[in-house]
Amino acid sequence: MSTQVQPSSISLAPRPAVSSRPRRTAAYVGGVVLLALAYYGAAKVGQSLRYTASVAAMWPPAGVGIAALYLWGLRWWPGVLLGDLVVNAEQHFSDPAIPLGSLLGQQTGNMVEIVLGAALLTHLIGRRAALDRVEQVIGMLAALAAAAATSATVGTLSMLAGGVVDGSDAPTFWRTWWLGDLSGALVVVAAALAWSAAPAAAWCRLRTREGALMITAVVLLGVLAVTIEEPVTYVVFPALIWAALRFGPPGAALAMVIASGLAIGITAAEVGPFAQQTIDHRTLATQLFIAVTALTTLILSAVVCERERSAKALTDAKLREGERAIAERQRIARELHDSVSQALFSTLLHTRMAQRSLRASGAEPSSPPAQALNTIADLTRDAQTEMRALISELGRDPLAGGLVPALQRHVAKVAEQDGLDVRLDVPHDHPALEIRTESHLFGIAREGLANAVKHAGATRAWISLQVLSDRLVLEIGDDGRGFDPTAEYPDHFGLESMRTRAAEIDARLTITSGPGKGTLVRAELASPRAS
Repeated sequence: MSTQVQPSSISLAPRPAVSSRPRRTAAYVGGVVLLALAYYGAAKVGQSLRYTASVAAMWPPAGVGIAALYLWGLRWWPGVLLGDLVVNAEQHFSDPAIPLGSLLGQQTGNMVEIVLGAALLTHLIGRRAALDRVEQVIGMLAALAAAAATSATVGTLSMLAGGVVDGSDAPTFWRTWWLGDLSGALVVVAAALAWSAAPAAAWCRLRTREGALMITAVVLLGVLAVTIEEPVTYVVFPALIWAALRFGPPGAALAMVIASGLAIGITAAEVGPFAQQTIDHRTLATQLFIAVTALTTLILSAVVCERERSAKALTDAKLREGERAIAERQRIARELHDSVSQALFSTLLHTRMAQRSLRASGAEPSSPPAQALNTIADLTRDAQTEMRALISELGRDPLAGGLVPALQRHVAKVAEQDGLDVRLDVPHDHPALEIRTESHLFGIAREGLANAVKHAGATRAWISLQVLSDRLVLEIGDDGRGFDPTAEYPDHFGLESMRTRAAEIDARLTITSGPGKGTLVRAELASPRAS
């Protein structure tokens, strides 16, 4: 739409906008040409790996077109059309026996396949899927299978109409076409989706010694699987599993591309167990090998991603739970201060007023009412002292400043209140730990000291925190009466609390004790410095 402006009017549109449309048009045309070249290049790769003049185990252009339209939008379909026109034109000149009508029908089927595949992908797995969920892998398979079936059906009917294929060969021809397009689309689309999500992060994960070893293993085992004249094609699966477990969808997709390319290329060179079969069986065996390895690797990597997300969600939930617990403690402290603490203050105030009134009336200090008021005043003061300590304990974060300061404060408190001689041996610095880990370690130490005071009758205790090269060790010991750690103690919830806390942070908890031998509690977990 254009707008005419009178000579006297003033245009408020910025000048750069005048040339924005030509630039956009030029960029679009350039993108169409690049997509056509990519499609044509993928077609040449597929043709170079043909088993005969007309049979290809995999057709990569289908994957290139579907991936491009899914990632960048359906408006890029002219690039696919242009690339397919060039491919079909070359095919017509190299094999004039194929009627032009059959080629046009084949091209129509190819275009419908690519547009339909991209549209189904968007509908089934959403935009910019990273194949890190099992339902995304299944949705991709369904979309590509349906699109490939459309192309195979239209193409087979076109070849039947042109007399290129006999009716008796139509089922085999359709199956080969469908599996070839499906295999090519699976490999290319999966690689495009997995790497387009976060290419820099994927490259960083693979650009390591382990990544190089994994790729080397895929190449060596992939060659071994399709060159030995024995049914050992399964030997490549350990390398594919390695890629899926350690490198996620990008690593799985890369391993899948390598294994598929090796299988097709080596078989096309008349080498290996697949090459010894008839052309139909050779093609079917190769296509099924590609499909099975691709789906197995992609689904396994998606399962691993889902488990990692679940573990992270659980960690985040526990962290939020800890934060909510601290907030709730502080809320209770405020309410106790505003209600119970004030009520105790008022009680003490009224008690003092009653004492003064009683003295003014001439009552003896040893009289029962005077003694009762004195007792009430003493009990109220004691309650106030305990309430202040409770409010202070609830109102502050016990781990404020970190694990070591918290242990220092608690040891000083135990020494002051319970008279227990506690030696604390902690490093000046230690690896940064998660709040949840520090909280559980502090809880184990606190519970260990509480058991030494309440149950062991200890006079001395110690806490040691050791930071080793690969692990972190917390020990709580005492010289108390000891006990049998293998026996059942239904009323001693402290032992179960320590075991539960250790399990929450994947720590190994051991309790060494015996009658008259004291107790040693040891919690050992992997150190962050080891990772």
